[in-house]
Amino acid sequence: MSLAIVHSRAQDGVAAPAVTVEVHLSGGLPGTSIVGLPETAVKEARDRVRVAIQNAQIEYPARRVTVSLAPADLPKDGGRFDLPIALGILAAAGHVPKDALARFEFLGELALSGELRAVTGVLPAALKSVHAGRALVVPRINAAEAALVSAAEVRGADSLLDVLAFLRGAGDLPAGIVAPLANACHGEGEPPDLADVRGQAQARRTLEVAAAGAHHLLFVGPPGTGKTMLASRLPGILPPLGEAEALESVAVRSVAGQSIDFQKWKLRPFRSPHHTASAVALVGGGSIPRPGEISLAHHGVLFLDELPEFDRSVLEVLREPLESSRVAISRAARCAEFPAAFQLVAAMNPCPCGYAGDPSGRCACTPDAVRRYRARVSGPLLDRIDLQVEVPRVPLAELGEAAPAGESSAVVRERVVAARTRQMRRAGKPNATLGSRELRRDCALSAPDRALLERALDKLGLSARAYHRILRVARTIADLAGVDAIATPHLMEAIQYRRLVVRD
Repeated sequence: MSLAIVHSRAQDGVAAPAVTVEVHLSGGLPGTSIVGLPETAVKEARDRVRVAIQNAQIEYPARRVTVSLAPADLPKDGGRFDLPIALGILAAAGHVPKDALARFEFLGELALSGELRAVTGVLPAALKSVHAGRALVVPRINAAEAALVSAAEVRGADSLLDVLAFLRGAGDLPAGIVAPLANACHGEGEPPDLADVRGQAQARRTLEVAAAGAHHLLFVGPPGTGKTMLASRLPGILPPLGEAEALESVAVRSVAGQSIDFQKWKLRPFRSPHHTASAVALVGGGSIPRPGEISLAHHGVLFLDELPEFDRSVLEVLREPLESSRVAISRAARCAEFPAAFQLVAAMNPCPCGYAGDPSGRCACTPDAVRRYRARVSGPLLDRIDLQVEVPRVPLAELGEAAPAGESSAVVRERVVAARTRQMRRAGKPNATLGSRELRRDCALSAPDRALLERALDKLGLSARAYHRILRVARTIADLAGVDAIATPHLMEAIQYRRLVVRD
């Protein structure tokens, strides 16, 4: 009898829990069984592994093969365990030195020819392998992704034979093959520049406040006034991602099986789902939970254009992630949690035809039709959007070539970074996420300003949540001004962003 142990990683949300692949050969009728809560794709590994070993010109053991994937209560899915199962069988049969397996973790799906195919969730596995003190062997096509973790020792292989030769000391697997890509940051493909936006001074100012404090934002205006254009410029004025944040963001895309552009991996994501998207597409789900758009926008921007055109039940699922910055997906057999620290930017027309309040007077919508249209966005969801601003039609004089251009994204980003630096130094987080204790400490108001805010809350009919959000926005405006205390002009500007224009 012979026993071999191989280290691997499962995929559980954006986590990569350790899995020990134990392979035991014993007497009895030849056959292979896999235990340890394997899903269908894992159960089918016994056929892929057997044929791949035979095509590597190695005799498959004519014995009873038992493969245990521990811990037994953790669901395992996908083809990621093909390579470790194959190596465990070969090690138990004496074709691979057992002690050579101890310092490595293995991931990879096997083709029947013995070639290695890509798997998802390699980046979270690379992060965990560093903490475990082991090197990671993955298919060569996944090596660039894993090498984004600068501290990880990553080796890429094309086939099972390559891995066998390496473990026997008869060959080598290239390490650090994508080191130059791991340092790629800003460059070609940066977000569009804010200087392209002509006019819309108030909307530009609101965009800057949103970027400085990580506040959610809603643009309301007729078609063609630049709402989408403004929203697409937000990533370009946000502070650059740190390496840890960038890895968190890319890890979600890795788990989702999306391709990664290694020249742009440190740019903030910008997701813009169509209004026909389902709740599962937006927040994630499926029998094997996968991340949705809000998680793919982690540390970036989620843009919802034509907000009232989304199904109301779909929009309602945003309410909890907007508060908690996480989403938990529960199914009968398993539960997964994904990060969702996104910044929401939404855009909508003021009425079904889009021209309510336009000076041209072309709107023919009845008051009831306008009310029904605006009611598609619930009050509780609007209450979670800090900044709400009208985007009126731009006069033709401001669109011509002779009209002065606005500030560039680089200039605005300098002010945003300075304001965000003040926040991080003071509270260690953006103003949009300040808690109650931090609000009392950092957003104290003078007696006249407190009375002003109370009158505004009463007149506008705002909630306690809106009260706290006004304080957070006022704190951001003061940070942009470079002052320590919130003054009356900062508070008044914050209040005017909560006029709930879509309810007028």
